[in-house]
Amino acid sequence: MTDFDFDLFVIGGGSGGVRAARIAAQHGARVGLAEEYRYGGTCVIRGCVPKKLMVYASGFPDAFEDAAGFGWTVGPRSFDWSRLIAAKDAEISRLEAIYHGNLQKTGVQVFGARARLESPHEITLATGAHYSAKHVLIATGGTPFVPEIPGAELGITSNEIFDLETQPRRMIIVGGGYIASEFAGIMNGLGTHVRQLYRGDQILRGFDQDIRDHVADAMRARGVVVEIQRDVVTVEKSGDELEVTLDNGECHRVDQVMFATGRVPNTSGLGLEALGVKLKGNGAIVVDEWSQTSVPSVYAVGDVTDRAALTPVAIREGHAFADTVFGARAVRPDHRLIPTAIFTQPEAGTVGLTEAEARAAGEVEIYRSVFRPMLNTLGGRPERMMMKLIVSKADRKVLGCHIVGHGAGEMAQLVAIPMRMGATKEDFDATMAVHPTAAEELVTMRSPVE
Repeated sequence: MTDFDFDLFVIGGGSGGVRAARIAAQHGARVGLAEEYRYGGTCVIRGCVPKKLMVYASGFPDAFEDAAGFGWTVGPRSFDWSRLIAAKDAEISRLEAIYHGNLQKTGVQVFGARARLESPHEITLATGAHYSAKHVLIATGGTPFVPEIPGAELGITSNEIFDLETQPRRMIIVGGGYIASEFAGIMNGLGTHVRQLYRGDQILRGFDQDIRDHVADAMRARGVVVEIQRDVVTVEKSGDELEVTLDNGECHRVDQVMFATGRVPNTSGLGLEALGVKLKGNGAIVVDEWSQTSVPSVYAVGDVTDRAALTPVAIREGHAFADTVFGARAVRPDHRLIPTAIFTQPEAGTVGLTEAEARAAGEVEIYRSVFRPMLNTLGGRPERMMMKLIVSKADRKVLGCHIVGHGAGEMAQLVAIPMRMGATKEDFDATMAVHPTAAEELVTMRSPVE
């Protein structure tokens, strides 16, 4: 087949797919894109954006409480779940329209239908339409994983929580990752009694141990019941409530159970296996450093590849793919030193190696400061911040930076720049501090911990 309908056909209208389609079109390619649900993907529709809006909403009780210590008198207050959800929906609709409009402005032909591959160059839509393309990009993201336990279908996932008509008074959140921990903080801040259950030895597996311990302790201090080495055995309907039985024999009656037990690549029903596209055991598409699959005409970016399931990573991968294939400029996405924010309460920000990872690679020095930030003084809040730098003894480079507290995500983004440039501890030390700020701790820690 030499005469194709499109130079590129993208399956999936999330952040990675939309970026790849737009850049390819700007390079002069004829591009088609199919999306069966809404444009913007997990991040815009039911992930990062609505979650952060809810994080903001859940932080106002702290602000109201702290205001008194700063001389303010705050009158009667109440929270209306339906108003928050309506405002969130309006903002998501606005953003989706922007995504859709930007595709059309660059000349991408969009199809509101599910798509599957029939051959390395042929795509069939659920509408029955058939198209051919020289290159195909899979950018279908991920989907929540729900464990196979009796009654699991009675619960919800991070997809559905944004659309609940009423706020649950009591809630169990199953899982210990950043999604579970973030929603535990959100719902607790909005007034729901939250019990978070995690079968491991500490929440936030994969992050630095000091972040894990500091956040868990702070969450408990804020009223979240965090139980580790605990799991759900069954969920049963009991009138208007759910009866949840745990592995220690306890039973809890709640209004809602949310499973935040991980996400899996969304590759089912795409026709990949029949084409010979190599997949991992969890369904992730195997790609090389150029995002190319085992079938030369088929590429994949974003969460569906299970490399680093983060929106900015999907965007960078999609952009690099388009530049490489259609822009005559070979670009490989760089997955090193990815800064990450965890919008728990308190917030965490991290970039680089954990202490365990760094110690496994060589000798290190650890610089750590735990302190009560100025924001919490007059308000009488005992919550403390944590700053941590991991430094190589051999070349003095800063290998990891881990922060817990107000603005941690913002700081992680900025500190990632000098770290990518190879900054040493002495470079940090030579940088003038901004006072009074919390961030100045990053350049004033002089003595390593024992």
